[in-house]
Amino acid sequence: MTLSTAPAPLPVEPPSGCPFDPPAEFGALRTTRPISKVGLPDGSWAWLVTRYADIRAVLGDLRFSSDTTVHGYPRSGMTGGGSTQNRGFIRMDPPEHTRLRRMVTREFMVKRVEALRPEIQRLTDELCDAMERAEGREEGGVDLIEALALPVPSLVISLLLGVPYDDHEIFQRLTGTLLSRTVTDDAREAARTELRDYLDRLVTAKEADPGDDILGRLIVEQQRTGEITHDDVAAFAALLLIAGHETTANMIGLSALTLMRDPGTAERLRQDPALMRGAVEELLRFHSIIRNGPRRVATEDVEIDGHLIRAGEGVVVAVPSGNRDETVFPEPGRLDIARPNAQHHVAFGYGIHQCLGQALARVELQVVLGTLLRRFPAMRPAVPVEEIPFRTDMSIYGCHALPVTW
Repeated sequence: MTLSTAPAPLPVEPPSGCPFDPPAEFGALRTTRPISKVGLPDGSWAWLVTRYADIRAVLGDLRFSSDTTVHGYPRSGMTGGGSTQNRGFIRMDPPEHTRLRRMVTREFMVKRVEALRPEIQRLTDELCDAMERAEGREEGGVDLIEALALPVPSLVISLLLGVPYDDHEIFQRLTGTLLSRTVTDDAREAARTELRDYLDRLVTAKEADPGDDILGRLIVEQQRTGEITHDDVAAFAALLLIAGHETTANMIGLSALTLMRDPGTAERLRQDPALMRGAVEELLRFHSIIRNGPRRVATEDVEIDGHLIRAGEGVVVAVPSGNRDETVFPEPGRLDIARPNAQHHVAFGYGIHQCLGQALARVELQVVLGTLLRRFPAMRPAVPVEEIPFRTDMSIYGCHALPVTW
């Protein structure tokens, strides 16, 4: 899709001086043009959907496809083009999406994830112990991202998948390249190839010795019965490995910084830890770290709130805008850990593609934030907020680093 006059580019930058807020353009669009044309980096265009109700309507309608190989799918430069190799089931539609997702759904059910809470707490405590022993806290601070925010979800997903944690630097480096909005196409393709080769070797090793973990169970219960292939297992590994640490790590960093800058709310949570579950929902609404998606393409003509989206036209769903929709969340720019409907956010998406690992993310956030508040009540940023390197260059928002002291 091309236009003779290019529409405005997709808003991705937070307003100057407001690193926690979504792009300022969203507020005006929700009021004046809730469904509008937006320009994409490759010169094509798509429909940008900014209102909460319309976002749920698109994400809940199977006439909007998640398949990146469908003509008109709005490309971000990070989806792997139109290749069908190792797409992962989030880039598929039913019935294939349904069949594959069902194979791992049980692994992330609330009851099973809650059983992991003691182990997540143990890992968090050990990392906090190491933070307390860290040298240089008074000079330049301890990087909370490196010391805690990245290791917790990386350790947990490595444990669940059966991936050696010693390899975490490999998949963190490759994930960073794949999610960057600024690297070259050649660099991204090289990272994609390296990750594919790494996972191919990992799956081959696990085929010989499956182990009691998600990948091992997929091999024994699904691959050996002929329901999926070696490449399918590798695709599962790629999807769960990337999604299982990158998003939660950035939510931990942003949430910790938010609470450090809001001592009143932090103290309320210290005094009443039972408020943490609701606080996590509000933090998920407040931050919405997926800044430029999810994306869909219409497979037939669809009318959304009186607006016709034709078959083959792409759609970009502005989740941060939906979570700041003032008609649903009064005073949306204010963090309110007692907000009665915070759990209705769309930070995990909506519909059949709603985030598979949301229960795990919630538990990790509850444990890590609760532990930080309890063990480091005087924690504060070691640098002015203007010096914190926010991830404006990445498709998942957060902090590249977060120096703290206490």
